[in-house]
Amino acid sequence: MKKWSTIGFLAILFAVLGWVSLTARQEGGRIPYAPTADDALPSSVLGKAPALRGESVQYWGEDSKTVGYLALPDGDGPFGAVILIHEWNGLGDRVRQVADSLAAEGYVALAADLFSGRTGSNRQENMALTREANGNPRRIIDNLDAAARFLRSRSDVTGKVAAMGWCFGGGVALSYALGGEHHDGTAIFYGRLLQDPEELKRIHHEVYGTFAANDRGIPPDQVNGFVAALRKAGVANDVHIYDEVGHGFWLHVDRNPDVAAKPALDAWQRLKAYLRRTVSQ
Repeated sequence: MKKWSTIGFLAILFAVLGWVSLTARQEGGRIPYAPTADDALPSSVLGKAPALRGESVQYWGEDSKTVGYLALPDGDGPFGAVILIHEWNGLGDRVRQVADSLAAEGYVALAADLFSGRTGSNRQENMALTREANGNPRRIIDNLDAAARFLRSRSDVTGKVAAMGWCFGGGVALSYALGGEHHDGTAIFYGRLLQDPEELKRIHHEVYGTFAANDRGIPPDQVNGFVAALRKAGVANDVHIYDEVGHGFWLHVDRNPDVAAKPALDAWQRLKAYLRRTVSQ
């Protein structure tokens, strides 16, 4: 009986080790090149994404609790790179899934973590996390600078890096364009804006922006003022306000697909063209 128990234990142990090994291979693999068709949105924003295929990475030595998510395209590259900046609730699976989608488009994608591994589950927690992060803007810039250096240090990256974010992350992307180390692109999805041309002159690349006409936090008049200031500052831009949709429509198309799908598709195709212009060439 004792001999059978030992054999049984070893069999279970080997089975578990084999499953762990298989899981590690699946999670750490590269993502095949499979760009969306002209009439298709990525599954990540439709709530239909497959299991995550990237890996967790520590990219900032200053804080061991800061853990990002890296998605790699298949092949040797070199590829353009994108930093993804999460919403006000922290780095969650929806942003990780978009990183996978960008890898399928042929980009090395790193979803940054600005909350030291923490996420919020309600408005109060989200507000507390964003207040803490916004209270130390230099730390945010240092975090994203580390993310950019991490990407540029890779042999499969061309050296060109863009930053993109949503809501809280969209405002951070703009702040990073103004105060971070040189990078090649900034994509803002309904994030906090500036209207000072003198400040915006510090941006030396084209800016992408997607906004919503029914967004009470960033209404159209603010977006129009931002575009006017960009033009006065001489900053090239592709900024669009979509009618009939509200805040958060692009990252969460599945919340209201009948209304959001068409503008989200246009914004996605614009984003793909923007990334080709800024980090693929």
